Amino acid sequence: MTKARTGRPLAAFGALMLRDARVLSRELIPFAVRVIMQPLLFLFVFTYLFPRLGTGSQMMVGGGSFATVLLPGLMAVAIMFTGIAAVALPLSGEFGITREIDDRVMCPLPVYAVALEKICFAALQCMLAALLVLPLAYYIPSTPVALHVSSWPVFVAVLILASLVSAALGLAIGSSVQPRQIGLVFSIVVIPITFLGCVYYPWALLSHVRWLQVAVLVNPIVYMSEGLRTALTPGMPHMPTLAILAGLLLSFALLGGFGLRSFLRRVIS
Repeated sequence: MTKARTGRPLAAFGALMLRDARVLSRELIPFAVRVIMQPLLFLFVFTYLFPRLGTGSQMMVGGGSFATVLLPGLMAVAIMFTGIAAVALPLSGEFGITREIDDRVMCPLPVYAVALEKICFAALQCMLAALLVLPLAYYIPSTPVALHVSSWPVFVAVLILASLVSAALGLAIGSSVQPRQIGLVFSIVVIPITFLGCVYYPWALLSHVRWLQVAVLVNPIVYMSEGLRTALTPGMPHMPTLAILAGLLLSFALLGGFGLRSFLRRVIS
């Protein structure tokens, strides 16, 4: 009897994952465009076009080319935008007038498990999005990108934690922001934290602007960018590994907790 009760929630959780996978399989082209387009444009403009125009993207930052500095940051951006798009945007519709979310919570699972499933499935998409950026870095930049995985455990840990943080942020936004305000959130929250997320420069170089170096520590993209920079470009200046992992874990705990509470409040109400 106990095994049956235990197996039923797991089967329902798996069924939700399969349902989302089936929905995603019908939208593979939009998903690929959404994942690839922004990193593709950034790489094309900053690492292919700018060097040929003789602009500042040829500069060396911390002993490495700008393309080498940029790549881990672009992976972090791909993770962040994919997590938000995979959770917040669908939730804004499910919490709309039609209340499609009610269909999901009727499955034999605790309500919070439905939110966890959304985080897990979105995290898988985030990891795929980050990995899709890597081949682009070898074919587009006009200057070589020096990549070397210095520690596979650190790379895997950062990739998983960053994806979970992004999905948790998507849950927090989607369950606490009204659908009509999603566009505003992108303008006043997502875009600023991206540009202040050490995507285009290592965190260590912000020591020249000390107040900003301290202020950006509340930004989860900083730990994503620095973590991937630590694992893929060990020759670049970066934040200590333990600080990166601690920042990602704390971000996931805070965003995940807030997102779950907001989700439960919206569903139960």
